[in-house]
Amino acid sequence: MSAQQHHQWSAEQQPVIAIAIVTVSDSRTPETDTNYHYLQPAIAAAQHQLVGYRLIKDEPVQVVEALDYFAAGQAQIILFNGGTGISKRDRTYDALSTKLEKTLPGFGEIFRMLSYEQVGSAAMFSRATAGVYRDTVVISTPGSPKAVQLAWEKLILPELSHLAWEITR
Repeated sequence: MSAQQHHQWSAEQQPVIAIAIVTVSDSRTPETDTNYHYLQPAIAAAQHQLVGYRLIKDEPVQVVEALDYFAAGQAQIILFNGGTGISKRDRTYDALSTKLEKTLPGFGEIFRMLSYEQVGSAAMFSRATAGVYRDTVVISTPGSPKAVQLAWEKLILPELSHLAWEITR
């Protein structure tokens, strides 16, 4: 089976994907969460289902609680945004990396490569990551709206059905 046939077949197996969004921010509110306001209609436009949303502080306990909550529910994919940099308050990566059962290093590598085209050498500060936790795909991106859009359009959406299918087979 060619890669294109494989993608088409997996999309047929997983026509509607259950997705949860977690925004990690010390300053955003539900009204000012531009990433949620971008992702929610993007998920709907792709004919997938948003099964949950949380806006949390960049506190490791809150990150792990959101991860556990959505992984125990309907979500097949959990999209975290925010807290992936190197400042003292950026702790999303640290909290998630201790929980991931399998990592997808290629996601972070390709994300940083694509980010380099937008932000130059500052792309190396990103600790974007992805992996699997309790049969759920977990993807964590920086919190900048451009980063979220880049990750969704170039990496997540093209592989969404494939990712969801792979974790259930």
